Amino acid sequence: MDPISSTAAPMDPCLIPVKLPHGSYDILIQSPEGSGGHSLIQLGSQLQARGLSGKALVVSHPGIAKHFGEKLMQGLQQAGFAARLFLLPAGERYKTLRSVAKIYDAALSFGLERSSTLVALGGGVIGDMVGFAAATWLRGIPFVQVPTSLLAMVDAAIGGKTGVNHPGGKNLIGAFYQPRLVWIDPTLLQTLPRREFTSALAEVIKYGVIQAADLFEFLQDRPRLRRYADFAPADLHYLLRRCAECKAWVVQQDEREGGLRAILNYGHTLGHALETVSCRGDRPSLGLVEWHRSRTAAAPDREGRAAQPLACRDPLGGGAAGAAGGQKSQARADPLRSAPPHRPGRADRSSRAGRGAGCFGLDYSNLWNPRIRKT
Repeated sequence: MDPISSTAAPMDPCLIPVKLPHGSYDILIQSPEGSGGHSLIQLGSQLQARGLSGKALVVSHPGIAKHFGEKLMQGLQQAGFAARLFLLPAGERYKTLRSVAKIYDAALSFGLERSSTLVALGGGVIGDMVGFAAATWLRGIPFVQVPTSLLAMVDAAIGGKTGVNHPGGKNLIGAFYQPRLVWIDPTLLQTLPRREFTSALAEVIKYGVIQAADLFEFLQDRPRLRRYADFAPADLHYLLRRCAECKAWVVQQDEREGGLRAILNYGHTLGHALETVSCRGDRPSLGLVEWHRSRTAAAPDREGRAAQPLACRDPLGGGAAGAAGGQKSQARADPLRSAPPHRPGRADRSSRAGRGAGCFGLDYSNLWNPRIRKT
């Protein structure tokens, strides 16, 4: 599906297929109306319909499990699964091989076989670790993503990137391993802290800039979205659906980041470096801003006028960005791998980019700099 177009009805539960040569799967987005986690009771039957059965080990953390763990376990058990809940501490600092080893221990204790299923109930950290454990336990068993944060729903849970951090960098240990299903229930966001919600909006803006102009305009018209309560149900459903369509389209073209998929790293190399010195998860938003600032400072727009950089105050102060600059969080840190497009929603997806032309055929002599808000 080309992310430029969209056909699903605004409030209907919708299915977005991710079609891959080895391991296609669905993204199921539920209605945003109802109590928190209302759809989880149906997850077991959906897994059963996809040929999964037997044992299911649900991995989460205490803050999520106290809200949604019981409903998910009930849904699995009603569908005939022998289900067990295993909890890990919350936070990026626990995204390590040691935590994955604890998942292995729980899998061994529960007797998980190749026909068993791992279920990730949580944000990006839980999803990445559970995916990596699934990829490596018995050389690969099925796993399911049930994201509970906005960042995981629009990005981390989709696409099959799994792994953990290394002391020398973020996400250096991992594997491409696709889930059997991504189950997105917008009502799980009702308990999400405001700061985590606003941090994730940087990823939403990214899709609007690089792929979906309609999503960018949607955000421009709603400058005060800061938390779950700020969204009309139809608006939240639209946002999740468009982001999922964009991510699925890119993954279908380039599953293992041989070229096009690197555009999803837009703003992340600097952003993750800043995270290492600030211990905050919203740094990719500054990565987007700073990358535009650096690339548009001297570039004229299409009418020959000097482009204006995005206005942003660095809350870290003047020295932090420089201090973080030497701490690359991506194994490949070529800045051209995450270049901005020349206008919202229209990064050139051509594979004919030559030497000096920039990643994806972008013409850096003719950059257009979008502003986040209308003036």
